[in-house]
Amino acid sequence: MTASTAGSSLPAGPEQRLGRVVLTGEPLARLSPMLEADRAQAVADLAADSCFAPILPTAARQPTAAGPFALHLGIQDGRLVFDIRGPDETPLAGIGLALGPFRALMKDYQLLVESYAKAMEEGREARIQAIDMGRRGLHNEGARLLLARLEGKVSMDFATARRLFTLVCVLHQRR
Repeated sequence: MTASTAGSSLPAGPEQRLGRVVLTGEPLARLSPMLEADRAQAVADLAADSCFAPILPTAARQPTAAGPFALHLGIQDGRLVFDIRGPDETPLAGIGLALGPFRALMKDYQLLVESYAKAMEEGREARIQAIDMGRRGLHNEGARLLLARLEGKVSMDFATARRLFTLVCVLHQRR
């Protein structure tokens, strides 16, 4: 099986995945039960099934390190930081992305979380289903943005990007 981003292929193999994901930085706010559940599910899903490899500097620009990889994901100085490490926690790559392009999506995500909680309280099944559809669309848009911003730096599949986008939103809510 080959997973790909827009323009880079990820070689098949169980080592080209995330074995561990850690959200770094001190939480400044407690997460809502829904966000905590999203965080836990995304971390578990990434550890169980992901396609991920850093593209280290080489002439071929292909993934060059063996995993499974450990990802320490955080926000520092207004930047999203991907601290990618080998299976033994040896640093392999550090990638910083400006948060600006993600802000509108993160704000929309927070509004959906709040709307979902309210709809759950009110027991409005049709509203809950509509919010879930909106959430899926938002995750797809966030995944596409993440893939574009990491192109040439990290090779991953769409499902992995969707889960990582969830964690980006959770990190933003912790601040």
